[in-house]
Amino acid sequence: MTSSAMANALLLPILACTLLAATVSTAAAGNFNNDIDITWGNGRAKVLNKGQLLTLSLDRASGSGFQSKSEYLFGKIDMQLKLVPGNSAGTVTAYYLSSQGPTHDEIDFEFLGNLSGDPYTLHTNVFTQGKGNREMQFKLWFDPTKDFHTYSVIWNPQQIIFMVDGTPIRVFRNLETKGVAFPKSQAMRIYSSLWNADDWATRGGLIKTDWKNAPFIASYRSFNADACVWVAGRSRCPAARKMGGGGAGTWMDYQMDVTNQKRMLWVQSNYMIYNYCADRKRFPQGLPTECTVN
Repeated sequence: MTSSAMANALLLPILACTLLAATVSTAAAGNFNNDIDITWGNGRAKVLNKGQLLTLSLDRASGSGFQSKSEYLFGKIDMQLKLVPGNSAGTVTAYYLSSQGPTHDEIDFEFLGNLSGDPYTLHTNVFTQGKGNREMQFKLWFDPTKDFHTYSVIWNPQQIIFMVDGTPIRVFRNLETKGVAFPKSQAMRIYSSLWNADDWATRGGLIKTDWKNAPFIASYRSFNADACVWVAGRSRCPAARKMGGGGAGTWMDYQMDVTNQKRMLWVQSNYMIYNYCADRKRFPQGLPTECTVN
């Protein structure tokens, strides 16, 4: 057995346990009737099952979207999604946090659809003071259309951690001392949308949306924001509570332990397909500072 295969064999059971823990931990989540506003789509977004399920729909005429009622400044945000099944080429399901304005901050999950049988691309990005260009892309180690999976962000003053079913896949650290801006002063809402982006989403726009498969539907449940809520210009934080899984302390001072660092390395070694920090052709004058420090 190669060292890579051995590492995969050791980590797959851990990932399976993490998935179970993630499913259990979101059982007492919020209610979409209380937590979100449908913002566009002319009836294509629906809240169902007494606020426990939300669906977004896309057809040739329009997509749809929603946003959180609250704004947040630091927190742990969880959402379970089941993505558009079958031939989803050309579609994008976006789930992200963002402030407003030309110097906005943003933390992105975007799921780029593909032909039937081909994996989705998970596209992540971080904007600080209006500047993005920090893309990392992954193929997932499961079919995200068959069941719900939990996509989380831990955002505290030290770092931003992207997680899938409790497994960290990416970290953006606070390196302000090195001159790198970090989101820490602009409250953000949660946004999600399902829309047509067949000019770029699938194989650089080569594969177009097949409208015979419309309507395309993405489903959401178990939204939970254990976060500091921005109210009247002030941040109101929940009482401290311990986080499940690896690491120490609450999300506000969370640090990954060795086990979670190995999980993230496993994902990045086996499922990362693009890393801006490795793209020297894109940055001929030198990689961004956070890439060289990390």
